[in-house]
Amino acid sequence: AVSFFCGIMIYMMMIIYGTQVMRGVTEEKTNRIAEVIVSSVKPFQLMMGKILGIGAVGLTQFAIWIILMFSMQLLLPLIFPDMLAQVNATANNPGNASMAANITQGLASLPLLKIALSFLFYFIGGYLTYASLFAAIGSVVSEDQQEAQQLVFPVLMPIILGFVIMTKAINEPNSSLAVFGSLFPLTSPIVMMGRITYDIPFWQIAVSMLLLFGCFLFFTWVTGKIYRTGILMYGKKPSWKEMIKWGFRKS
Repeated sequence: AVSFFCGIMIYMMMIIYGTQVMRGVTEEKTNRIAEVIVSSVKPFQLMMGKILGIGAVGLTQFAIWIILMFSMQLLLPLIFPDMLAQVNATANNPGNASMAANITQGLASLPLLKIALSFLFYFIGGYLTYASLFAAIGSVVSEDQQEAQQLVFPVLMPIILGFVIMTKAINEPNSSLAVFGSLFPLTSPIVMMGRITYDIPFWQIAVSMLLLFGCFLFFTWVTGKIYRTGILMYGKKPSWKEMIKWGFRKS
């Protein structure tokens, strides 16, 4: 349950915040705000500012949720003392006590620190990797939402594939598919969180993190060139083939 929850949270957040990055870039381009901003900063700086700003919003929301959860645990017994008595009475039931003991024992056996640190790293790494791709798409589209959907589909496919592999990795964490999904940088943020609660080799975690970090640097370098060209181009509908040419051509 913990593995599935962590995996689906990263899955949802990468899509939600990645889409916000794309819409923000598209709005700036449509309103011609980007033309004014790039007169003061470089296009790459503008792209990274958009990505880091929305990523900071996501981390702030996570922090607020964590603070609220701990606050509720501390305040509920004070505000509703009768509720605590009812919970204790229910827990004294032999069947419920056995279930509660199993849940408590299971949670106590989890490597919570490793899960929390891994979740933070894979959320940041996965978000930065995909947000750069969403920003590149946002820089080349205008108000045509159908055009945006056609370009976004290839980016969403690895995210969906990662979710599918993660559902298998929860039950078979050491299978070949699970190991591949947790090492492949485009699916590792989701799949690795499906395996992180199990005793997996440390080298697999280290290799997965290094590959994800390298993938982020590579995509940021490529999408930065695409963004630089696309943010000031209007009227033309480029294909992925043209965008890749922009990304690899010499400055």
